[in-house]
Amino acid sequence: MKQAFRLARRELRGGLRGFRVFLACLTLGVAAIAAVGMVRAAIEGGLAEQGAALLGGDAQMEFTYRRANPEELAFMEDMAAATSEVIDFRSMAVVGDDRALTQVKAVDAAYPLIGEVVLDPVMPLEVALAGADGLPGAVLDRVLVDRLGLAIGDSFMMGSQSFYLSAVLVTEPDSATGGFGLGPRSMVLTESLEGSGLIGAGSLFESQYRLMLPPDTALDVAKAQAEDAFRNKGMRWSDSRRATPGVARFVDRIGSFLVLVGLAGLAVGGVGVSAAVRAYLEGKVTTIATLKTLGASGAMIFQTYLMQIGVLTVLGVMMGLILGAGVPLALSPVIAASLPFPVAFGVYPAPLAQAAFYGIVTALLFTLWPLARVQNVRVAVLYRGGEGKVAWPSWPLWLAMGALVVLLIGGAAWLSGLALLALWSAAGVVAALAILWLAAFALRFGARMLARSRMTRGRVGLRAALAAIGGPRDEAASVILSLGLGLTVLAAVGQIDANLRAAIDRDLPAIAPSYFFVDIQNDQIDGFLDRTENDPEVSKVESSPMLRGVVTQINGVDARQVAGEHWVVRGDRGVTYAATLPEDTILTGGEFWPEDYQGPPQLSFAQEEADEIGLTLGDTVTVNILGRDIEAEITSFREVDFSTGGMGFVMMLNPSALAGAPHTHIATVYSTPEAEAALLRDVAGAYPNITAVRVRDAINRVADALSAIATATAWAAGATLLTGFVVLIGAAAAGERSRVYEAAILKTLGASRAQIMGSFALRSGLTGAAAGIVAIAAGGAAAWAVMHFVMEVDFVFEPVSALAIVGGGVLATLLAGLAFVWRPLKARPAQVLRAQE
Repeated sequence: MKQAFRLARRELRGGLRGFRVFLACLTLGVAAIAAVGMVRAAIEGGLAEQGAALLGGDAQMEFTYRRANPEELAFMEDMAAATSEVIDFRSMAVVGDDRALTQVKAVDAAYPLIGEVVLDPVMPLEVALAGADGLPGAVLDRVLVDRLGLAIGDSFMMGSQSFYLSAVLVTEPDSATGGFGLGPRSMVLTESLEGSGLIGAGSLFESQYRLMLPPDTALDVAKAQAEDAFRNKGMRWSDSRRATPGVARFVDRIGSFLVLVGLAGLAVGGVGVSAAVRAYLEGKVTTIATLKTLGASGAMIFQTYLMQIGVLTVLGVMMGLILGAGVPLALSPVIAASLPFPVAFGVYPAPLAQAAFYGIVTALLFTLWPLARVQNVRVAVLYRGGEGKVAWPSWPLWLAMGALVVLLIGGAAWLSGLALLALWSAAGVVAALAILWLAAFALRFGARMLARSRMTRGRVGLRAALAAIGGPRDEAASVILSLGLGLTVLAAVGQIDANLRAAIDRDLPAIAPSYFFVDIQNDQIDGFLDRTENDPEVSKVESSPMLRGVVTQINGVDARQVAGEHWVVRGDRGVTYAATLPEDTILTGGEFWPEDYQGPPQLSFAQEEADEIGLTLGDTVTVNILGRDIEAEITSFREVDFSTGGMGFVMMLNPSALAGAPHTHIATVYSTPEAEAALLRDVAGAYPNITAVRVRDAINRVADALSAIATATAWAAGATLLTGFVVLIGAAAAGERSRVYEAAILKTLGASRAQIMGSFALRSGLTGAAAGIVAIAAGGAAAWAVMHFVMEVDFVFEPVSALAIVGGGVLATLLAGLAFVWRPLKARPAQVLRAQE
C-alpha cells in the first residue's frame, strides 16, 4: 500500500493533464445538485425565519365555512395577547357589464398583526378601507384594477354592496399563505360586507384567526390545547414553525424532483468519468507495462491509480461544491425578486454534503470498471500498445460496484424523501443507459456492415466515417451515452408539455363546462336552473348541494395516521348529498341507500381515492361539517372522473345525515362560447352573491404552473446536456491521435483535406443523429407512460420538439468533433506513418 501511495504521488506531480474532462464532468454534476439544494434550503430558511410574518401571527386557528363561536373566541382571547380575524372567499367584482373573479380578504381593524400592507398611493390601510363618498373602502390588486378599467376614486360592486377604490394593493405581508387563488386579490373590512349577501349560512368561505402569543408560550403546548378542545369541531391549527405548509411541501417536492433530474446529469458525468479514466490509462500503457516488468502486481497498479483518482475526485467535488454554492449566492437578488415568498441565502451544509455524497459515490462507481480492465492485462500486450482481451473484474470488484449502486440509489431514496419516485427515476436512468448502450452497439455493428457493403464503394468519405464509427474504439458509445441521456430528458419534458397543452386545447372544450357557479342559495336554485336550462345555447346543466367537511377519523382512528398525507385528508373537501343515485353515476361496489332512507348516516366514496387510502365497504369515516362530527358507514363506491373539469365529489351522504345543515348549491353550465357573456350578465344581475368561475381561466392557471415546472426541469436537463457536451469534447480529444493516423492514411491514398474534413463531420453528424433518434424514442416512451398512467389522457407524438432534439444532437457532436479536426488535417503523412513504425 505504501509503495502504491508513493507511485500515485509521483504520478500526480505530472499535473492534471488527461483529467480535465474527469474534473469538468464531476464538477458540473456536483454543482447542479448543490445549486438546487442550496436554493431549496434558502427558501426553507426564509419560510422558517419569516414564519410569523407569513402567517400573520405566531399561530392561526382556521375554520371552514363558519366563523368562530363564542367558546372558541374566548379560548383565543385567553391564550393570545392579540387576535385578528380574516375571512377569505371568492366573489365577482363588477363595473357596469364588466365582471372579474377576485379572491376577497375581509379583515378587521387589528389586521395586520405583523408586517405592513403597502398601497399605491401610500396611505395607512385603515384610511384606505374607511372609504369615501358614503361608500366603504377597498383596495385591489393592480391586475384587477387594469382588467376592470378602474381608477382611484371609482366605485365597483361585490354582491349587492358598492365599494370605493381607495388604492392599489402592492403587497400584503401574509400573501404566501393564500394558496392557489383563482383571481387577483381584493381587500375590504369585514363589517363592510354586512348586507352584501356574500357571507351567509352555507356560503363558501374560510375564517382565519391570527394570534400573537405571549413570548414565553410553547407552541407545542398551545397547539395541543387547541386541538384537544376543538379538533372535532373542524378547527385547523398552524403556527410560525410551518406557516405555509403547502408552499413548503411544494418546494420540498419540486426540489427533490430536480435533484433526481440532477442525478441523471451526474450519471452522464459518470460516463465522462469512465471515458476519461479509460483514456488516461491508455496513455499510461508504457508506464503500466514497465511497472509490471519490474514486478508490480495487478493489485498494486489498481491501488496506485485508484489513489490518484480518489484525490482528483475530492478535488472535483470541492470545485463542484464551490460552484454550486457560489452561483445561487451570486444570483440571489434575481432569484429572490422572482419568488413570491422570502428566501434566506447562505451556505447550508446539508445540501452541500448531499451533493458531495452523490459525487463521490458516482465517481467511484464509474471508475472501478476501467481500472479493472488493465489490472490483469499481460505485459507483452501492453508494450504492443493494445489492451488485449479484456478480463472480467474479479468478484470483490463486482461486490464493490454492487454496493456502490445500492448506496447511490438507497441514498437518493432516503435523502430525497420521495423513495418511490427515486427508485423509479433510478430505474429510468438505468433503462435509458441500457437502451443507449444497445443503440451504440447497434450503430457500430450497422456502420461496420455498411462500410463493407457495395453501397459505399467509391465513396471514400462515407466509407471512412462508417469504418471509424464501427471500429474498435468506444468513441461512438461515449457520445451516444453522454449526449443521449440529456436529450432523453429534454425529449420527455417537451412531449409531456406539448401533450398537456394539446389536451387542454383539444379535449377540454368538448368535455369541460363553461362555468362553475358557487354560493347559489337555496331560494335561488330554482330561478337559476330556470334561466340556464331554458337557454337554447346551453347544452347541459348540473347542480348539487354543496358543503365542505374535514375528514377527521377513519374507523375511529385519526385520519392522518391511516391515510398519511393523502390529499383527501389534507384540508377540507367537498361533500354533497343525494336521495337517489345521480344520473350517469356508476357504482363500482356496494349498494346505494333507498330514496326514503332515514337510518344512521351512510357514505358513498370515490373508488379510486378509496383504493389509495385503503378503504373498504363497512369502514367508517368521520367528517366534520360546520363544527359537527358526522360518522358514516361506507356502503358504496362510485366512479368519479375529475379529468373532465366537471362536478365530482369524493364523498356523498344520504340526505337525512345532513338534515338542517346550512348549505348552498354548486352548478356547472355547458354553453356555447357566444352565449357565455349574456349568461354571466343575467345570472350576476339577478343574483349578485353568486360567484362564477370560468373553467378555461382556472385550467390556464394550472397549465401555467405545470409549464413553470416543465421549464425548471428543462433547465435541470440543460445541466445534464452541458455535462454531456463536456464528455463529447473529451471523447473528441481522446480520439485525436487516432484521427491523425486516419488522416495520414487517407492523404496517402489521395484524399483531399475537404474530403477528410467531410468524413470527420459525417462521422460526428451520424453519431449525434443516432443519439437524438434514440433520445426521442426513449423520451417519447417515458412521456407516453406519464400521460397514460399519471395524467390519464391520450398521448400524441409531437414532431417539432423531436426534430429539434435530433438537430441539437447533430449540432453538438459536430461542434465537439470539428474542434479537434485541425491538427489531423495539418499533420504530414510521412512524419505520422514513420512514428507508427
